[in-house]
Amino acid sequence: MQLTLDSLKETGAFTGRPVEKEITWKQGDKDITATVYIRPLGYHSAKSDILSSSGIIDNFAGRIASSICDENGVPVFTAQDITGEADPERGALDGNLTVALLIAIQEVNELGKTKS
Repeated sequence: MQLTLDSLKETGAFTGRPVEKEITWKQGDKDITATVYIRPLGYHSAKSDILSSSGIIDNFAGRIASSICDENGVPVFTAQDITGEADPERGALDGNLTVALLIAIQEVNELGKTKS
């Protein structure tokens, strides 16, 4: 195969549109449910992984920031929003929400894959 945009499209080498997912997490005594859009792992997550291996950003924060987006694929967070560095007064993202987002990211990226 010759590497072209068309041949890559045919092989499914692009991540495509974000996947809509509903998440629920516990916030104090309340269960909160929200709709999120998750970009399947691709260029953005690879870039985040490289930056985290260099110590530039936190691995989990980078994964969330590179995956969670709006319906058009525009990122919702920066890694600094997740860790609290963007606004120390606001602080880091809630732990239960963080876990819910990481689980949703994992679920989206497991779609269609068979487990051995």
